[in-house]
Amino acid sequence: MVTAADRIRRWVRSSPGTHIWLLIIGITSLVIAAASEGLETFLLHRTSSNIYALTKHPLQSLLISGFWIESPSSFLLYAVLFEVLHANVERWLGTLRWLVTVAVAHVAATLISQEVLLLSIQEHAVPRSMKHVVDIGVSYGLAASAGVLAYRVARPWRWAYVLAVTLFFGLPLVTGGTTYTDLGHAISLAVGLACWPLTRGRRPWGPVRWPKGPPVGVRRTAAPERPRSRRSRSSP
Repeated sequence: MVTAADRIRRWVRSSPGTHIWLLIIGITSLVIAAASEGLETFLLHRTSSNIYALTKHPLQSLLISGFWIESPSSFLLYAVLFEVLHANVERWLGTLRWLVTVAVAHVAATLISQEVLLLSIQEHAVPRSMKHVVDIGVSYGLAASAGVLAYRVARPWRWAYVLAVTLFFGLPLVTGGTTYTDLGHAISLAVGLACWPLTRGRRPWGPVRWPKGPPVGVRRTAAPERPRSRRSRSSP
């Protein structure tokens, strides 16, 4: 008999990258929650991928910023989103393809959004202090997984899903008050949707098709053969 614990173990083993990532975020969240106000400010700025950090140590800031969240109280929400989005994509595409999708989206969204912010600073549209703004989190990767997950949904429901996620991430760009983070989310979603080639050979979700044949537990037996009559040979 398969128990709930067995199902959980199988689920975790089928998406190891998602759960290792989630474990690291849980540890860093505990560090932030236990830190003093001064230490918390230092850690958030030290691990940020803002303009200043990208100028000083770009590779380090791009990597480390994906393992921290600004508010530890939101960890449970992120855990649910990881299970719904990342775990399903990783199980479907495989760890390598999932990781490529998330990493490309995280890097592209960070660099492009920060470049847009830098141009805004140079045009005096926002204060220069925005170079040091805290820019950490995992939401860019989640947006990318939400995008590529569209190809997991069978038609015609796929188009409704694409419309829903596009409205969710795209509305802030057209309703005013857009932030560089909103732009990063839209870029990450576009990267996820553009990763369609990585989904080739992967079957989408579809309606349940019951196997043809007798009901489960009923064994099909061969029909008995009709006895053949023997012909008597005529004597020579």
